[in-house]
Amino acid sequence: MTEAPLDRGRESFERKAWAESHRLLQAAEREAPLEPEDLERLAMAAYLTGLDDESENAMARAHQTFLERGETEAAARAAFWVSFALLGRGALAPAAGWLARAERVLDERRLDCVVRGYLLIPAAIQRIIQGDPAASYATFIEAGDIASRFSDRSLSALACHGRGRALIHLGRIAEGVALLDEAMVSVIAGDVTPVLAGDIYCSVLEGCQEIFDLRRAHEWTTSLSRWCASQPDLVRYRGECLIYRAEIMEWRGNWNGAEQDARAACELLPPGRGRAGGAFFRLGEIHRLRGEFQEAEAAYARANECGRKPQPGLSLLRLAQGDIDQAVASIRSAVADRPARSTRARILAAAVEILLAAADVAGARAAAAELRDIANAIGTPLLSAISAHATGAILLAEDDLVAASTWLRQACDACRDLEIPYEEAQSRLLMATVCERRGDRDGHLLDLDAARRLFTQLNAGPYLVRIEQQADLTPRESSGLLSQRELQVLRLIAAGKTNRAIAEELFISEKTVARHVSNIFDKLGVSTRTAAAAWAFHHHLS
Repeated sequence: MTEAPLDRGRESFERKAWAESHRLLQAAEREAPLEPEDLERLAMAAYLTGLDDESENAMARAHQTFLERGETEAAARAAFWVSFALLGRGALAPAAGWLARAERVLDERRLDCVVRGYLLIPAAIQRIIQGDPAASYATFIEAGDIASRFSDRSLSALACHGRGRALIHLGRIAEGVALLDEAMVSVIAGDVTPVLAGDIYCSVLEGCQEIFDLRRAHEWTTSLSRWCASQPDLVRYRGECLIYRAEIMEWRGNWNGAEQDARAACELLPPGRGRAGGAFFRLGEIHRLRGEFQEAEAAYARANECGRKPQPGLSLLRLAQGDIDQAVASIRSAVADRPARSTRARILAAAVEILLAAADVAGARAAAAELRDIANAIGTPLLSAISAHATGAILLAEDDLVAASTWLRQACDACRDLEIPYEEAQSRLLMATVCERRGDRDGHLLDLDAARRLFTQLNAGPYLVRIEQQADLTPRESSGLLSQRELQVLRLIAAGKTNRAIAEELFISEKTVARHVSNIFDKLGVSTRTAAAAWAFHHHLS
């Protein structure tokens, strides 16, 4: 005998087959009204498959049905989940209304229950946002105490991770990350409901970003990827997972993988939300680093539309495009905005590079000093390496070659240990300049070759031009050596066109295009399309 849709829907829910459970519970509801417990299941399945409106509707009906049955705690719990979902969507006023309803329901019955602890969580989070981490920590402690009294593992993990986030904001980094790890152990053990598990994963990774803890971020991102993969129907959290994974790949030099994940996140995440903005920003970063400036510009614009300010990427893009005045104005504006510490550290690092390019050594020195203070306060290897590079760049600009060499070697060693090739290549490029000024030709060529190898592996077009210049191997300065047809082909190469696409656009054969490309490489003294495109960008031919 075939099982009824309701029984199958419940069984699918236990197996975490969210789409199947959602479909079967919907089918069951068409046959007869669902009990509130099944409405909760329907709401959770809809939530995890990305059906926000349907989820909130089902949970609101569960709340009302629980009230009618006189089940006060269950009604308050359902009201909390509605509020939780609305908070995630940024609907603050409706979320506050549902929280107030949950509190009123409990107060009317003077009921002491675990839901009281859950109702503390939004207030604790808000206190961090408002800049009062001490009050937030105290509130998370209170929520944890309630979780202990009622033996609620989900709330306990949520409160534990919240205390960790608050301690990080208080500057107690080691204590904070220990609590994040403790909360994650509960998540991995399956002690936490799927909705809260996903939120804890994402919040912990956000905490890792705040303190530039690349190792921990890599480990927990890998774990989140496995968690998402174990639930094929999961839509919620998969996009966020892809953003975090894309950033790790970018740091580690896997730019193709980072682009793939960032694009997938852009498609998965709802447009117009902050999370989608993060995906577009990450995509813009990859395009900028490769020298794909038009694509980077478009991605940054989309990030801005979704509420994610595209800094410092946009300022660095202007610098790469040769618009130093706009780069300076843009980065100074970003610094003046006084963003959160983690974002500010990234902006300060970019400010050092941009202000040095504008010959504002004093301004760059001030930015590097503030960056060093943040790095010392946080104390993680990645941020220390970024700060060491910035300090070395300042000392090089001031012609203090001994001190510059010390700091830049420190940066190189740290970047190599962290396996972040782009940052290592940048530091080696500056070390090559140090050696050149010292008259150390062998050292100059060794560091330059190391930087060239890393940038070539990364396909970092703009930096390949700088390598050619510093090695005194700059391609011939006059584009007049190229024929008009070769200039046309070069511009299309710089636009990212394939030989077939170029042939179609110019109405010539692919064989003819290949011959033009070979001639362009010979005349410019380059061996790759990326280097040719970089030459075109540098000479304003794109």
